[in-house]
Amino acid sequence: MNFEHTEDRRMLSDMLRRFVAEQYDFATRDRHARSERGYSIELWRRYAELGAIGALFAEADGGLGGTGFDISVVFEALGRGLAVEPVLDALMVGSAIAAAGTPAQRETLDGLIAGALTASLAHAEPGSGYELSQVGARAEWRPGGWVLNGAKAVVTAGEHADLFLVSARNAGAPDDEAGISLFLVGANTPGLTLRGYGLIDGGRAAELEFDGLALPPEALLGEAGAGYPVLERAIGRGVLALCAEAVGAMDCARDATLEYLRTRRQFGVPIGSFQALQHRMADVLLEIEQARSAVINAAAALDHPDRATRERALSAAKYTIGRTGTLVAEESIQLHGGIGMTWELPLAHYAKRLVMIDHQLGDESHHLARFIALAPQE
Repeated sequence: MNFEHTEDRRMLSDMLRRFVAEQYDFATRDRHARSERGYSIELWRRYAELGAIGALFAEADGGLGGTGFDISVVFEALGRGLAVEPVLDALMVGSAIAAAGTPAQRETLDGLIAGALTASLAHAEPGSGYELSQVGARAEWRPGGWVLNGAKAVVTAGEHADLFLVSARNAGAPDDEAGISLFLVGANTPGLTLRGYGLIDGGRAAELEFDGLALPPEALLGEAGAGYPVLERAIGRGVLALCAEAVGAMDCARDATLEYLRTRRQFGVPIGSFQALQHRMADVLLEIEQARSAVINAAAALDHPDRATRERALSAAKYTIGRTGTLVAEESIQLHGGIGMTWELPLAHYAKRLVMIDHQLGDESHHLARFIALAPQE
């Protein structure tokens, strides 16, 4: 299998890396991450102009690529800058709309790709854990449309989103895969309330509540009760994106640590000359390359027709990223010493983001169990 990027993909990667390096330094990122919005709407539109959002979707959906390697290229570059713009949610919501949307609903993709609107995935619920089938919010059909009741938790960039993709159950038990429906809900829909708050690794999220929220029939995405497969594919693309983002962040943490080992002197010599520290750094470098290989494998399997093959590759990558990300975060800070914990040093924020990526869309333990459960039965 040829893992070399196409020329277009290499150009996109170089352009995004250069943009992040020149226009998205840490001071800029930190200012936007701690702002009232939690990200920069101007930079969100710049990413759209550069084709970063369009690269996440196939040409048939109005995009420029849409393969696993296109997603990896974009998010690895974003990970290098710790970008807080809502590109991840645009990918997941847009993927669901592309897979199951009506012609009218698919027009929303044009706005997402152009950076004219933002969308957030509202799936996780208070106390629901990581299982995608754990949905307690209810959707009831009544003459003229649907009525939603329930709550959603940690909806990234939800305070200022224009559109939400909401999962709700219209049939079955709270953990059944069948009976889950997906809805497109406008931010100003009566019956929707939200509470925003800052996230520990920058940016903002919101808690959503639905109290008798009335929706027209055309708000339903796909078939009623058949939303689980659509949700699984969309979140699978999000898992790959997070893994690629983590690789970008790990590369930056690695480079910063190597530079510190070369310049920090003790007993008259650079501390990087100490063999014990060299051994520790060598282990980190090897683990990062193992993680990179897992992401490449997941990107190659993203559109595999066999569900078990696809999902096992994604869970293997997420497990590897969770384990390696924690190692890189711990070792980088320890090799820096006390300065590694200071707020002013970007390294501390890379370490924090790596730890938090492990907890998004399923942590290390969840994906290890999922990988085992998806193994072929003898």
